[in-house]
Amino acid sequence: MRKVIDIPEELAVFQEKFNKEAGRAFIAALPDLAASFLDRWDLRVTGTPLHGMSALVLPVDRADGTPAMLKLQLRDQETDGEPVALRLWDGDGAVRLLDHDEPTGVMLLERLDASRMLAHRPDVHETVLVIARLLAHLHATPAPAGMRRLGDMAHAMLERTPRALGRIPDPAARRVVADCAAAVREVADEPGDRLLHWDLHDENVLASDRAPWLAIDPKPLAGDPGFDLWPALDNRFDADDIGWRFDAMTDVLGLDRERARAWTYGRVLQNCLWEIEDGRPLEDRDLEIARRLRRHGA
Repeated sequence: MRKVIDIPEELAVFQEKFNKEAGRAFIAALPDLAASFLDRWDLRVTGTPLHGMSALVLPVDRADGTPAMLKLQLRDQETDGEPVALRLWDGDGAVRLLDHDEPTGVMLLERLDASRMLAHRPDVHETVLVIARLLAHLHATPAPAGMRRLGDMAHAMLERTPRALGRIPDPAARRVVADCAAAVREVADEPGDRLLHWDLHDENVLASDRAPWLAIDPKPLAGDPGFDLWPALDNRFDADDIGWRFDAMTDVLGLDRERARAWTYGRVLQNCLWEIEDGRPLEDRDLEIARRLRRHGA
C-alpha cells in the first residue's frame, strides 16, 4: 500500500501566494507524485518532510540503504536549471544529483546534514567567507547553452525601470533605484558566462561528511559572478558590515570591484522591480545596501 504523504500547510500557503492556480494544482497533485516516485525509485521515507517556499523534500533511503533526499517542486524557469547545474558541478561545492526525471523535474539528491546549517554558525564573517569559497568552486564552471542568461534579464529590467520609477513616491528611494539602473546599463552588454547559483545565502549551505559545507537549492543562470554577492550582504543584515563583506567576497573571488558593484546594484534593482510591480513597498535593506556600496566605492 502506498504511503500517504502529508503536505505541509505552509508550503500550500506559499504556492497559493506566489503561483496561484499553478500552485494549487501542484499541491493537489503532490501526494500522488511523491508516492509514484517512492515506488519508481524504490525509496523508503525515513524522516519528517522538509520544505521551503517552493519544494517538498522527503528524507529517504534507497534500496541499498543509501540515504538521500527526494525533492519535488513546481517546474518553472528557475527550477528547470537546477538539475542541469547540479549535474555539471558534480558535487564540487554543491549537493550531488543522484537521479532526475526530466518531465516532472523531480530530483533525488545526496543527503546532507540539515541539522548543521551555515546559518547556525555565530560568526557572520566566517559564514561570508564560506559562501565566497563555495561560489569560487561553482563559478569555475562555464554555463551551458540554454541556461537562462543574465544579459537577457538585465535588458528586461532596464526596459521595466522607467515605468517603475514613476511609481516610487519617495525621491530619495527613486534616486537609488535610478542609480542602480544606470550602473546596470554600463555593464549589461558584458553579462558574463559563469554558472551562477543566484540564491547562495546561509540557509542554503549545509554540512556533509564528504565536505565541510555544500550549497543546495540553486536557481542557476549564466552571468557575471558579481550578481551572486547580494545574498551574503543581506544575510543577518548589518549596514555597517556591508563594506567588509563586499571586500572579502571580491577578494576571495578575484573580482573587479567596480563590475561586482554594478552587478550587485543589479540584484538590488531586480528586487526593487519585483516589489514595485507587486504593489509592495521597497525594502529598506536593499536601498541601504546600494547606498553603502556607493559610499564604500567613493
